[in-house]
Amino acid sequence: MKKKVIGVGFQKTGTSTLREALKIMDYKVKDACPRALIPILKKDNKKILQIIEGFDALEDTPWYYIYKELDVLLPGSKFVLTIRDQEAWYISVARHIGNLRAAHHEWLYGRGKGLPKDDKENTISVYLSHNQEVIEYFKNRPNDLLVLDFTKGDKWERLCAFLGEDIPKADFPHANNNSKAKPQPHSIKRKITYARKQFKRWLKIKYIDLMGYW
Repeated sequence: MKKKVIGVGFQKTGTSTLREALKIMDYKVKDACPRALIPILKKDNKKILQIIEGFDALEDTPWYYIYKELDVLLPGSKFVLTIRDQEAWYISVARHIGNLRAAHHEWLYGRGKGLPKDDKENTISVYLSHNQEVIEYFKNRPNDLLVLDFTKGDKWERLCAFLGEDIPKADFPHANNNSKAKPQPHSIKRKITYARKQFKRWLKIKYIDLMGYW
């Protein structure tokens, strides 16, 4: 039986690459899951376990931010911290989130600070503090944490050795490369979809405000 794998690196640090690598090794991966935020804020562990039931690995938001809770809920798990240069990371995450404010980003970066592009200092501080806290948390458990930087050439060898897996014959993936993304036309349909998404996310933030879950 595979041990659970928890990706504890922030979004835009190679989480998509980690996801695809794990899938190649036949892990069933649960990635970004905004609907898990309210159960997390309510500390509803039963609901959290229901959401992740049947998955071998978790990565992306919100999982990396509750690694301590997951360490208790899923004993024996392996944790992978993906990192990258802070300046390159900031540019990527600021572009990715843009003006689309969301409850999970308000939770991560602070209420009223959910748009990284508007507060570089706070965003980088949250990112670096998280990485340092993860490393400190596992300092006496070196076999439970692997730190990877895909931008510096980390690939199958270190990941497979850590997980006790054979190296796949497939090339190591490089997912979600924004530098190769083609710009999308700003059609009326896209603008309407974007506006709807903004409104739904605004409602969720206001609901959490009203309920006092922060």
